[in-house]
Amino acid sequence: MMPENLSRLAWAVWRRNLDVYLKSWRVNLLTPAFEPVLYLLALGFGVGSYISEIDGVPYVRFIAPALVAISVMNASFFECTYGSYVRMYYQKTFDAIVATPVSIEEVIAGEILWGATRSLISASLMLPVLVLFGVVALPSSLFLIPFAFAAGLLFASIAMCFTSIIPNIESINYPAFLFITPMFLFSGTFFPLDLLPAPLQALALAALPLAHVVNVCRALTLMAGWELLALGLAWIAVVTPPLFLLALRLMRRRLVV
Repeated sequence: MMPENLSRLAWAVWRRNLDVYLKSWRVNLLTPAFEPVLYLLALGFGVGSYISEIDGVPYVRFIAPALVAISVMNASFFECTYGSYVRMYYQKTFDAIVATPVSIEEVIAGEILWGATRSLISASLMLPVLVLFGVVALPSSLFLIPFAFAAGLLFASIAMCFTSIIPNIESINYPAFLFITPMFLFSGTFFPLDLLPAPLQALALAALPLAHVVNVCRALTLMAGWELLALGLAWIAVVTPPLFLLALRLMRRRLVV
C-alpha cells in the first residue's frame, strides 16, 4: 500500500532537480551522448571484427541494446546514490524541503522519479546515435524511451535502498563494485546469457535486474526474443513496487531521528 502522506508534491521535488539539471545541461549531456560512440567503436566494431555473429545477429547489433540498458542502469543508480546522498547530507536539500509542506516520503519519491527521468534522458540521447550507426530497428526501438523510465524506477528504488543504509559517501563504492559491476558483466550484455552454467543463468534471471532490462531492450531493438520480453516486463512490474515502498520506509527510518 502507498503511504498516506505521499501526494503530487513529489513532482515538485522532481521539478526542483530538473531545474538544477537544466542549468548545466551542456555538461550533463556530454557523457550519455558520447559514451555509446566509444563503446560501439571499441567493442562493436573493434572486438566485433573478430566475432562474426551471435545467434545470427552481427555482434555490433547484439551489444547495442545492452549499451542502452547499461546507460539506463548507471544513470538512475548513481543519481540516487551519489546525487541523492550529496543532496541529503552535504547540501541539506532534504532538510530544506521537509521544512515546507512536503513530506519525507514525497522527497524520496521525487528523488526516485528524478532518477528514472535521468534514465529516460540517457536512452533518448543514445537512441539517435544507435540509429545513425544503423544498429537498431525502427520503429520498435522507439519503445526504449518509455521503457527506460520504467527500468529507471527499478534501479532508482534499489539505489535509494542502498543510500538509506550507507554510513558515508565512500561506502557507495561497495554496491557499485559488488552489485553494479557483476550485473555489468553477467547479465547477457556482451555475450549470451545461455553461455553461462545453468546455475549462473538461473541466478542472473532471479537476482540481476539488468539481465531482464537487457532482454527487453534486445527484443525491442532486434524484434526478436518476445518470450524474454514478456518475462522481463513481468519481472520488473512485480519487483519495482515493493522496492519503491521499501526505499521510502528505509529512508524515513534514516532521516527521522
